[in-house]
Amino acid sequence: MPRIKIDLPADFSFTSLIPVRITDLNYGNHVGNDTILSLIHEARVQYLHSLGYGELNFAGTGLIMADVGIEYKAELHYGDKVKVSVAAGDISKISFDLYYKLEKEEDGKIILVAIAKTGMVCFDYDKKKVAAIPAEAREKLEAK
Repeated sequence: MPRIKIDLPADFSFTSLIPVRITDLNYGNHVGNDTILSLIHEARVQYLHSLGYGELNFAGTGLIMADVGIEYKAELHYGDKVKVSVAAGDISKISFDLYYKLEKEEDGKIILVAIAKTGMVCFDYDKKKVAAIPAEAREKLEAK
């Protein structure tokens, strides 16, 4: 089975600095894969908030995560501050992808920690059906 390969966009419109907490560490004394997923979730919520939305109110519809891919590049430890950059792409009628670049600074150098992609689908939770991306939200995604 081939390894996941994520092609990141050239530009990222949003960044967030998220500290690694002691509770983020696993038995190997570093951040585990579940925490990387939590970090991108936090960054996604902050990104959506910067657009004026949330996962349950995306300009009148909801969002669900249809898929996720993560490439792990380096370890994170307690006290590290993770710069998570977010960009939208591959926008269709009902879905879009969010791309994430996680980096830390160590000894004056920027180290790539992980890259990820989540496939986000607009979803009407009342009808339990996929929904079209609202025009207002599409414009904001395309502008950022």
